[in-house]
Amino acid sequence: MKGLVVKNTGSWYTVRTDDGQLLDCKIKGNFRLKGIRTTNPVAVGDRVEVSLPPTPSDRGGAWITEIEDRRNYIIRKSINLSKQSHIIAANVDQAFLIVTVANPQTSTTFIDRFLASAEAYRVPVVLIFNKTDLLDEDALRYQQAVVNLYETIGYECRQVSAETGEGIDDLRPMLEGKITLLSGNSGVGKSTLINRLVPGANLRTAELSDAYNMGMHTTTFSEMIALAPLSSPEGDTIEAPSGAVVGASYLIDTPGIKGFGTFDMEPEEITGYFKDIFHFSKDCRFSNCTHTHEPGCAVLKAVEEHYIAESRYQSYLSMLDDKEEGKYREAQ
Repeated sequence: MKGLVVKNTGSWYTVRTDDGQLLDCKIKGNFRLKGIRTTNPVAVGDRVEVSLPPTPSDRGGAWITEIEDRRNYIIRKSINLSKQSHIIAANVDQAFLIVTVANPQTSTTFIDRFLASAEAYRVPVVLIFNKTDLLDEDALRYQQAVVNLYETIGYECRQVSAETGEGIDDLRPMLEGKITLLSGNSGVGKSTLINRLVPGANLRTAELSDAYNMGMHTTTFSEMIALAPLSSPEGDTIEAPSGAVVGASYLIDTPGIKGFGTFDMEPEEITGYFKDIFHFSKDCRFSNCTHTHEPGCAVLKAVEEHYIAESRYQSYLSMLDDKEEGKYREAQ
């Protein structure tokens, strides 16, 4: 029996089968021996094969026995296990990265690492700047400068307030008919945003920690949330190959993350995941230029002349350091 993973609690996975059942499943014992070096071999958004118990009364429950090939995913390095990864979500149409320039501040390093990982696995990203209502004039000018930076590179940005509802209606058409991953640091207002977008979701929210001005985790597991489904031109709903309903919209809610360690990238590949750096790298004197010290490096010249933002270049260097040091590096 095939189905779609719609919830991951860490020990159990909820699968919506193609015939509409919701099954709590575990992973078959030998499933982890297939060379999948992740802390979560199965992720929300995965299409899976499920083996049912012999009888409905069997307390052993259902088992996930196979994962279908993923078309994409967002992955990061596991914080405590440097040789393993953590898949945030799979088979998504786009990602909304929720960021805040204050209360708490999302670093550009964190943003750049997320964007690079998304580029690597072909996931379009929209940057959602939340808590605009809390910003004074100086903070608003800074936020606009950051928005201008990423829009110039080619990323769509939206400025909203989940608390007041400002800008939220403009997001709704962007979600229609798509599976959208919501991600971001703890405390950026992701749960409040979902409560705005999905009436009745009633996700728990929390105040910022006074000690560190950082968010506290209010979401403890990943879950796919359905928005109001749309109908086909004929007025009928149709099952899509992905297991989602054609025309319906889904949000994948994930726990807030404090750092984003990039995973499974070779140093020579990282340039390609920075759109602005890659644009200038084609004019470097050497084809294997690392853009750190080489003569005739077009990237270093572009940084010096401010065609590439210093913050973007420093993010690039930090990812090179990850590979050289072979360890997780938390974005501050």
